[in-house]
Amino acid sequence: MNKPEPAMPEKVDLRSMDVVAGKRDVLKSVLEQYFPEALTEGNVDFNQLKRALGDWIDPDKERFGLTWPGKAECMRIIQQPSVATLKPERIESVDFDSTENLFIEGDNLEVLKLLQKAYYGKVKMIYIDPPYNTGQEFIYPDKYAESLETYLAYTGQIDSQGKKFATNSDTVGRYHSNWLNMMYPRIYLARNLLSDDGVIFISIDDNEVANLRKLCDEIFGEENLVATFVWKSRQNKDNRPEKGASVDHEYILCYGRRVRGDERNLSQYSNPDDDPRGPWTSANMVGLATKDRRPNLHFDLIDPATGINYGCPAMGWRYDPRTMAHLIAEGRILWPSSADGRPRRKAFLEELTSEFTGVSSIIGSDVYTRDGTAEVNEIFGFRAMDFPKPTGLLRELIEQGASDGCVVLDFFAGSCTTAHALFEHNISKNMKCRFITVQLPEKVDETSEAYRAGYKTIADIGKERIRRVANQLSSVQDGHLDGSTAITDFGFRVFKLHRSNFKVWDGQVSSEADLGNQLELHIDHVLDTSNAEDVLYELLLKAGFPLTTKVQTTEMAGKQVYSVQDGALLICLEKEITPELLDALAEADPLQVICLDEGFKGNDQLKTNAVQTFKARAQAEESEIVFKTV
Repeated sequence: MNKPEPAMPEKVDLRSMDVVAGKRDVLKSVLEQYFPEALTEGNVDFNQLKRALGDWIDPDKERFGLTWPGKAECMRIIQQPSVATLKPERIESVDFDSTENLFIEGDNLEVLKLLQKAYYGKVKMIYIDPPYNTGQEFIYPDKYAESLETYLAYTGQIDSQGKKFATNSDTVGRYHSNWLNMMYPRIYLARNLLSDDGVIFISIDDNEVANLRKLCDEIFGEENLVATFVWKSRQNKDNRPEKGASVDHEYILCYGRRVRGDERNLSQYSNPDDDPRGPWTSANMVGLATKDRRPNLHFDLIDPATGINYGCPAMGWRYDPRTMAHLIAEGRILWPSSADGRPRRKAFLEELTSEFTGVSSIIGSDVYTRDGTAEVNEIFGFRAMDFPKPTGLLRELIEQGASDGCVVLDFFAGSCTTAHALFEHNISKNMKCRFITVQLPEKVDETSEAYRAGYKTIADIGKERIRRVANQLSSVQDGHLDGSTAITDFGFRVFKLHRSNFKVWDGQVSSEADLGNQLELHIDHVLDTSNAEDVLYELLLKAGFPLTTKVQTTEMAGKQVYSVQDGALLICLEKEITPELLDALAEADPLQVICLDEGFKGNDQLKTNAVQTFKARAQAEESEIVFKTV
């Protein structure tokens, strides 16, 4: 009789979240409950699902939608997990151990993949100001192969082998397609990060607004278009436009459930007649429909107390005779002294269902592109960036999309106007919104003032702007009615995209020598260049914990252990695991434990004992402890 295999710990998955697998599991669970006939051997039969819904579409039939060369490749890129990591950079950070803000330097596609597990559905607002595809500023991999290797080559971390990032000139044959291939995977992944009540704002101009609208309709659903906001970005018209028209505006597409709206003006409410129902204001009762459309709203309105007939407006009344009779009986009608006047309704403050009204789709009044340039010039003392967005515009968007304590993400951060605006918003509203900004270390033009001042990349400019703005604003004392003072988090943790701290198995090896090298990964697979903190944050992120999670260092059985989120996760990176340490880890009663596989020194019996130790402890506490090695 064969002995059962000993129980072994799980292995930590060093890949980013499999986005497609998660969506597939959700779909299968729905189908299992409502459409079991659409599942065949565990796979979704989409044709059968269409039949079950009473719909059949000929596969060869033309369909409405946006398509372009490379769209199918976009889905492959989305589905390809990242094995990269985000390495902490304490020296470049401000208040690393206490801040809740993040600055991530790296290619935003890889970064968005890495954020999926920890931030899935946790971002309240996204704002991005992506390249407008004017032919000059668009950065993309020139071999159309998005990958960590492309990024490492661009940043000089490996031999480039001809790979680089470049502009998307309009002389290139696939001008619009290239831009869509860049945008689609990023917005698709960003959608996963939005909370159920989250909103995304995307700045764009006439070059790609039509394509962006179709792309977002597909990803978010056209029913979730909140508005196409229009921003008058230029104060003065261009008197020498090529085609005669001065284009003075840009667009901001907004998708989600809804935006907040404008604060209602409550000063108009008063109670001059001491109405027991409280403060009220005068409201219009004139209708909006002609007599042929709504004849029941067209009738003479007569004051029953005075007999004055006020007739009927050309568009009728807002209420039918029955409803109007109720308003009269309840004393809600304001009757003019003359028949020439127009009766109005008392609208009571207590009846308001919201303290907000609709916000205009014309946004950013009296705030222009030149204001953004002037702000950056004032911060640095020279022209550090061309055409950054003004903070006034971003503050308007933050007012509409953010809420206290939420996360705001900008993954085309540029000079970090979003972070700057969020600092100001937190001060003025006494809020604690947090930001995640992501910026590619795009090289600065060597002839620019910024380069001469020592800034080699746009990411360097963004980080320095946050530092300078934080220093300027940290002295601002914002008094409140209760005498308190706003406490704003002016710090930020810097992380940089890098290859994993672990030597990753390569299934493509062919020679015996390469295979031998791969097998050695099971002996010591932590890179020599990685320190304990590098490894810690990679494990945190890939275990689904945010990068700002509280981490404490403690000692157990003479070994160093990281306690994450008040002991929910324990991580031990010691290279020698002892039975005493395993007992101490189990005694702490965590939800999850992660140890280095190297620490067991190939002792499978010790691994088996560890699994049993945690299993016994979990049973005694009627809980569950997940034990993993990496």
